[in-house]
Amino acid sequence: MTTLPRPRAKEGVKACGHFAVTVALMTSRTISIRSGSCFTEFALAVAFTKEESAETAAETQLPDRAISSHPNLVTEEGWKALNVAMQDAREQYQAANAIDDVNERRRQSAVPLRDLRYFSERVRSAEVIAKPASNETVAFGSTVTFNRDDGRVQTYRIVGEDEAEPKQGTISYVSPVARSLAGKSVGDFVVVGENELEIISIA
Repeated sequence: MTTLPRPRAKEGVKACGHFAVTVALMTSRTISIRSGSCFTEFALAVAFTKEESAETAAETQLPDRAISSHPNLVTEEGWKALNVAMQDAREQYQAANAIDDVNERRRQSAVPLRDLRYFSERVRSAEVIAKPASNETVAFGSTVTFNRDDGRVQTYRIVGEDEAEPKQGTISYVSPVARSLAGKSVGDFVVVGENELEIISIA
């Protein structure tokens, strides 16, 4: 029996068994296949390419950060912090844009660009509220100390939403505690959920 010679791979063609499979560019949507035995190899290549494209899109096309529907009240310190955050995001975005590799540039710039959009809008919409002139009642910017009915004593400053860090002693003015305290005076009691709070100082 005469054995047929194994076909040689030509330019743009990859040898596969005793058949030839046209090698498609990874960016092409069409693959010309002459051998069923090599279909799996090329199908996997296309699948991996699509998966990588999906991952890249997920990394580079980030949804915008949610922006509160409440008025963007900020303290003077909060106003400065927003501007610093906006500038930091701008610098990080500019640094990412200097990366030569286009895919890496897109990945590295995605988060800074999203943050830049967010902080730019927060700076634009900010309403700077001066520190209260009086400590007679609780207001935006007040630092309030109160007793809890479980015996604990807590102190919080009421600030804007972007400034709020409860573990660091600041709470948002739209939080349940701040809303309950607003307008109250030393000696007043307020109920928040199942807890009763007694205001013992306002600064």
